[in-house]
Amino acid sequence: MFDRLTERLDDAFRKLRGQGRLNDRDLDESLREIRRALLEADVNFVVAKNFLKKVREHATGKEVLRSLTPGQLVIKIVHDELVILLGENNSPLAQAKTPPTVILMVGLQGCGKTTAAAKLAYQFTTQNRPPYLVGADVYRPAAFDQLRTLAETINVPAFGGSEEARSPTEICKKGIELARSDNRSAVILDTAGRLGIDDDMMDELANIKMATNPDEILFVADSMLGQDAVETAQRFHDRLAFTGCILTKMDGDARGGAALSIREITGQPVKFIGTGEGVDALEPFHPQRMASRILGMGDVVSLVEKAQKVFDREEAQKMETRLRQNSFTFDDFRNQLKAIKKMGPLDQVIGMIPGAGKAIKGAQVDDKNFVQVEAIINSMTPTERVKPQILNGSRRRRIAHGSGTTIQDVNRLLKQFQMMQKMMKQMNKPNRSKRAANKFSMPMPFGG
Repeated sequence: MFDRLTERLDDAFRKLRGQGRLNDRDLDESLREIRRALLEADVNFVVAKNFLKKVREHATGKEVLRSLTPGQLVIKIVHDELVILLGENNSPLAQAKTPPTVILMVGLQGCGKTTAAAKLAYQFTTQNRPPYLVGADVYRPAAFDQLRTLAETINVPAFGGSEEARSPTEICKKGIELARSDNRSAVILDTAGRLGIDDDMMDELANIKMATNPDEILFVADSMLGQDAVETAQRFHDRLAFTGCILTKMDGDARGGAALSIREITGQPVKFIGTGEGVDALEPFHPQRMASRILGMGDVVSLVEKAQKVFDREEAQKMETRLRQNSFTFDDFRNQLKAIKKMGPLDQVIGMIPGAGKAIKGAQVDDKNFVQVEAIINSMTPTERVKPQILNGSRRRRIAHGSGTTIQDVNRLLKQFQMMQKMMKQMNKPNRSKRAANKFSMPMPFGG
């Protein structure tokens, strides 16, 4: 997510470091690099131009504060302007005074609208607000079958039409009635997409809007389309006046142009981003956190929120005790890996740690390595997991054969585990110094 943009912006800021004052030449060169980075990220040209104008206005004539380098000052200015560009604050969904809250999903075919509807429904279930899904796409083959299958995985009811409700508008109206009679907090209307925008499609959506009076109209866009997604959003907004956006496939978008442009062009906020294929892979969009991620500063708040969802508090306390007693075993290590996997793709989790992305630049970060590590640990006997020091050559060969790996892979994992135990021992010394505490870094199961 934003990998390419983050790297290019870092290159632009590197040239400013170490200087005591911002002069026009340095600022011009830096802004040219930032402009190039934004355009390469497929940010709308007008958006990029206005953004740089605001950065220059804030940076021109400012002397560097005693505690800041010019690079840090420009980064702060760029960060603040990014936050404004992205929307400043998180925009929560509207909530109807009388349930259910009606949410109308719109967008082109193939943008991930049906999956986004199910992900949004899952969000409601985690908040103890029971949702209802309505499939109003009567054109795409098996469209409702897809929605119904997703609904079953999250234990949410779905309606896709009946003898009395066959047209998209009738299906939506009937779905709202059923949701209300079932005391549902929200009803999500999944409408049909098209390969391109046409008047018939827009007329149908306009009729649904008029008949259902939705509390939210969410435009769903494939973030990887960049400026094309932004242009489509503008045309949808001109006709439907949508209230927010969901950007899908953000986990596969290294540029980020749509996220940086869509609010500026349409005036409507990004409310959610899709970060994976699972029904839980939908995140509320927080402009400040996203700006920090883009600039390589990490996102500790989101990281902590994810960790709180997957780590059991009681188990964490037991783990802390074992760490303090230096009795951390391979069983503990495997349990921690399983919990980390639940937090999402490894590269995204690492990207939330300040400085981690830069530290592992060039390293292979692959979730498949987790599978390999688990296979190696599973091939150990219970005694070997507790006492890895007994792993001689023949045992290691057996483990490698049983896990489908090589002896080198087993040796690498054992070395990483020994380093981790050594680090914990240093950290638990009563009079440890900062130097001792920072001597070792936490090994991760990267390839290479």
